[in-house]
Amino acid sequence: MATYIILSRISPEAFSDPFEFKKIAETVASQIKKQCPDVVWKESYSTTGRFDVVDIVESEDPKQIMKAAMIIRAYGHSTTETLAGIPWDDFLKMI
Repeated sequence: MATYIILSRISPEAFSDPFEFKKIAETVASQIKKQCPDVVWKESYSTTGRFDVVDIVESEDPKQIMKAAMIIRAYGHSTTETLAGIPWDDFLKMI
């Protein structure tokens, strides 16, 4: 499976109470599971800096990744940037 990194920045208008974010995150996860069955969620990280959330996902179908990113944008009130990733050892073997 191909690995992708989805970088998300949450809109400041997404919620007024930080505790509301948990509900938003649950909705995003539920919609992705329902609408993107070929996307396998590997890990998610909350970060400080340019992006608020980093998700590591896998799929054989890049269209499913694009759809997942759109769900994050719509339900998560976020902007996203998606990157294809190659494991470091595989990259070194490739060159």
